[in-house]
Amino acid sequence: MEYKIPQYLHKQHQVLFFESDELAVIMFLFLLALMFGYIFWLLLVAIPVGYFKVKKKFPRGALKHMFYVIGLISFKGTPNYFEKKFFE
Repeated sequence: MEYKIPQYLHKQHQVLFFESDELAVIMFLFLLALMFGYIFWLLLVAIPVGYFKVKKKFPRGALKHMFYVIGLISFKGTPNYFEKKFFE
């Protein structure tokens, strides 16, 4: 059995020229457009284009840190963002 090791292990998986997180946004909006129609067909184009521009402007991992700052996610083994003192 032959297996090709990727050159850059830190890169995300790609489908065509979309990375996995970009494809997830597109597929979610496509699902909403199929279910509800109307404005979601326009959002299917507008939101991914905006997401691509924001993603290219900031360094890798910036979106995850933005979600951490507003309290939507937490990093494993780290204190809450709003804690003033942290003792190891």
